[in-house]
Amino acid sequence: MTSTEFRRPAPGDYVEYYETYVSKVTTPDVVGFLHEQRDEALALFAEIPDEKADYRYAEGKWSTKQVLGHVVDAEWAFTGRALWFARNAGSSMPGMDPDDFVRGGNFEARELAGLAAEFGHVRAGNLILFESFDDEILERRGEASGCAFSVRAQLFIIAGHVQHHLGVLRERYL
Repeated sequence: MTSTEFRRPAPGDYVEYYETYVSKVTTPDVVGFLHEQRDEALALFAEIPDEKADYRYAEGKWSTKQVLGHVVDAEWAFTGRALWFARNAGSSMPGMDPDDFVRGGNFEARELAGLAAEFGHVRAGNLILFESFDDEILERRGEASGCAFSVRAQLFIIAGHVQHHLGVLRERYL
């Protein structure tokens, strides 16, 4: 990573809704956290037996494959936001309705191992990108879903979102 000061996002770097995710990142070194989390997530995904691929803990809830698919989709989407803001693209980005994405994801036709591999590859590429961000880039801002965010906040949101779903998988699916 370039010369970067590791610190948490400041008030105003993201909207309150995302505090649930940001608060799950236990260190200001978010890139280090993202590296460790990749290994943690891949190890957890590898523990999921194929018999649990279509498991839903309650009616109307996502299947295990849909949860993994959602994690991958959100990794792509939140990183797209971070890149957009980092490059000073200027225009606002649309929101992402998770249920719409899951309905359109065709995750039922995918294998758990393939979803896990996609996550691993996407995260590996994202880490290369994030390591190139210096303090100036991390402070850049943009708008998504009608709300303002800093690039730094997007990295914390990415990490916290995955952490949230790792907890859900452990508590409700395994």
